[in-house]
Amino acid sequence: MHLIASILIGFVALEHLYILWFEMFAWETKGKEIFKQAMPAELFKPTKGLAANQGLYNGFLAAGLIWTFFIDDHHWKIYIAIFFLSCVIIAGIYGALTATKRIFYVQALPAILALIAVHL
Repeated sequence: MHLIASILIGFVALEHLYILWFEMFAWETKGKEIFKQAMPAELFKPTKGLAANQGLYNGFLAAGLIWTFFIDDHHWKIYIAIFFLSCVIIAGIYGALTATKRIFYVQALPAILALIAVHL
């Protein structure tokens, strides 16, 4: 893959590792800061398990994107990148529609840019 596509994929993967961290391990602190306008503060403690589950899924997305850096076959690498970037885009759009529009800009847009770079 081209250097720009690799950099963007790496950025999206790092972003999802960060999401894994705050949803699984810092939901009641960092999560509360991030989603202060989307959720009342008293809901963070009872939703800790749900957030951890979401964090795990974000970790799987990151793992899939990181996997692309270890695939030697060019075509296979592109197919895997397209699949995981598409998953991120769909999740980002869904999150924007159901939680906060900011999720589109934070998650979906970088993945869209990476997907475009992969295709160029």
